Amino acid sequence: MLDLHYWPTPNGKKVTIQLEECGLDYRVVPCNIGRGDQFKESFLEKNPNNRMPVLVDHQPEGGGEPLSVFESGAIMLYIAEKTGQYMPKDMRGKYNVIQWLVWQMANQGPKTGECGHFRRLGSTQGDQSYAVARFTDEVNRFYGVLNNQLYQRRYICGDDYTIADMICYPWCVNWQGQGQDIDDFKYFRRWFEELSNRPAVQKGMAVGSEMQNDRSGLSKSDLVALQKLLYNQKARPAPETGGLE
Repeated sequence: MLDLHYWPTPNGKKVTIQLEECGLDYRVVPCNIGRGDQFKESFLEKNPNNRMPVLVDHQPEGGGEPLSVFESGAIMLYIAEKTGQYMPKDMRGKYNVIQWLVWQMANQGPKTGECGHFRRLGSTQGDQSYAVARFTDEVNRFYGVLNNQLYQRRYICGDDYTIADMICYPWCVNWQGQGQDIDDFKYFRRWFEELSNRPAVQKGMAVGSEMQNDRSGLSKSDLVALQKLLYNQKARPAPETGGLE
């Protein structure tokens, strides 16, 4: 059995798409990132970086204790290796997929996340126009990168649908909120529409649709405390004793 510690964000949905495409049985363990579940000690034992998703495989190859994997890209590589699906077997094909996986983790995901953050923030924290322009333009560049890659390829890495496609797709769904117009990227749009019609993609994207946070009943002091917990995080101190010197 696979446990997926999850909240319905693009990083979580990458993994649910893959799990659905592979036809695997899995159990969703809610990790409510809007409430601070990611900071609980039980979660930090699985991911010291206090971010979801985390996959726990209770029947890993070779047996033994459950195997826990964090970071969505690492999880997707693990599932691909476990199932033998959606990852080329030859060296060239494999590393073509891996480089696009790393591209998404290092570029598309973080910068698109910053784009959304500053566009939602508005002027509540001062003038955000530079940040909005910077990250909106960078996201536009990413759509161009994908559009050019898909110019003569059905999928990102060629003729075959792979985890490279799955990992990029969820971050493209909110293109309007990112200040983009996908009509400007016709090759990307063809790929996007094809993936949007895949039943497993639709099922993976729908996982956790009922998971929501209602903060309307919180007092002002509770909201301030929650914002302090969730934003502007600094380093967690290590224990004073018992470590290696």
